[in-house]
Formats: sequence, structure tokens, C-alpha cells
Amino acid sequence: MKILLTTDGSEYSEEGARFLAGLPFSPDDEIAVLHAINWVPLVTEWESFYINFKEIQDEIVPRILDSAAHILEPVKAKISTSFREDYPDKAILDALEESGADLVVMGARGIRGLGSFIVGSVAKLVAIKSPKPVLVVKPPRRKSRAALKVLFATDGSVYSAAAGKVLSSIPLPDDTEITILNVLPTVFEDIPERFAMEINDRIKNIVAGTREQELKESERIIERARKELGGKFSTIKTTVKFGDPSILIINEAEAVDADILAVGTSGMRGIKGILGSVARYILNHSQCSVLIGKT
Repeated sequence: MKILLTTDGSEYSEEGARFLAGLPFSPDDEIAVLHAINWVPLVTEWESFYINFKEIQDEIVPRILDSAAHILEPVKAKISTSFREDYPDKAILDALEESGADLVVMGARGIRGLGSFIVGSVAKLVAIKSPKPVLVVKPPRRKSRAALKVLFATDGSVYSAAAGKVLSSIPLPDDTEITILNVLPTVFEDIPERFAMEINDRIKNIVAGTREQELKESERIIERARKELGGKFSTIKTTVKFGDPSILIINEAEAVDADILAVGTSGMRGIKGILGSVARYILNHSQCSVLIGKT
């Protein structure tokens, strides 16, 4: 597997390197560490400042890359480092295309240029535009644990299948625990089900029949996901929830104490591109790391 790891030298950024350092990579795997900075002076009066900045940059950039490489020292994979001067999201996407990496790994936020930027802005842009899966690593809420825990939320779509495929390709520890979740929307979204059930027998029969069909489909979705992941994970649990997928997926991640929440998304839509609404909500609100699968 080939991974593109981005770093800006911040603690948040280096969480990605720390996460990868704990995985059992092989000598055939590759991790390309990338640092990008945007500094393009627009007026000639800034020439002296630009020269001074370049001198500082030449001194700091190797230290940023060396810091990430040092964290990755326990890893058996091939490690390489590189630097680009461009808008960070553009630099990451260009490097992704040129390197042919299978996965982008990045921290949830960091420091860009001479000051802080909006939390998660680069991570969000890359998650939106990347044609490959993106893992946004957030700081762990505890220092140690017995086993890594993953929540895989699937709706049976090709996008969910893509998330499952990348989960299987990442060299996660053998004792990793995974929970497969399928969320079903509530029957008659405009009428609370507890009231609809009280109206009359006809409504009761409609609700019961619809729910039975949905549960059968949910079982098929979960069983398909289980088969796709069975060769990779020895411990697989399953669960079905009813209601709003965005909220219930976040709640279930908390309930199972997940380290990684994996979801699929259709990726770019329209001119500017946006994540699917569920994936976007999860990326913004999840307290654990988020893996976004792409077809």
C-alpha cells in the first residue's frame, strides 16, 4: 500500500504520523511524507522580506519533515519526504496524482504560514476533492487501549463498498475490532412513528410491512459487508439503527468507543464539489478519526 502523509509540523498534523507508526506495515509498503506551504509575495516591495522568509523556510522545512520521519522510524515501510510551495490543498492533490498513492492521511488541523488557519479547512478541501480515500486523524481521547476499534457505517452503496475496501487494504493490527452499522430511516418521516402506529390497523399494517422489508434489506447489506471484511477482521460485530444517519452514526461511534469511523461518499458534486451531507456532518462532528472512502 502507498500512503501520502501530509504534515505541517503541528501537534495535530503529526497525529497522522503517530497513527501510522502503530500499524504493521511491510517493506513493500510506502509512506510519502509531504509538507506544503503557500508563500507567494505579490508586490516587489516585499522582496527583502521574501528573501528572509525563504531563508527561514529553508531552515524549518527539513526540520518539519525530519520530525514526521522520526515518528515513523519504527515502521517497516519505505519512507520518503518532499516539499511543495503552493496552496496546501492543491499541493496535496497534485502530489497524490503524481505519486499514485492509495490513501491520503492527514491531521484534523494545523498551522499554515505565519498564523493559524480555520480549523480543518485544508482537511475538508482535500476530503472534498480527493479522488482517493482520505483518513483524517484526530487526537486520541486516551493514551492506550487493548485493541483498535473501527465503526464501519454502510448503506450498501458502491461508496460504502469503497470505504470497506480501503479498510481491508490498510494494515490494521490483527486484533482490531470492527462494528458494521446500517442505519434505516424512520417510516413516514413526516409523521412520528409512535403516533402513526396508533392511527388505525391499515397504518399499522403498512408500517409493519415496510419495516419488515427494510430489515431484510438491512440484513443483506450487513451480511455483504461482513463477507467483504471477514478475511481481514477476526472480530466483527453488527448493529442496525433507525433514524437520522448523521446523528446515529456519531452516537454509535461514541457508544462503541471507536478510534476510526469509516463512511463512503460520492465525492464531488456541482462545480465546487461538496461531500455528501452525512459524510460532511461526520467529518465536522466526529470525535474520532474519520476514513472517507471514494470510488
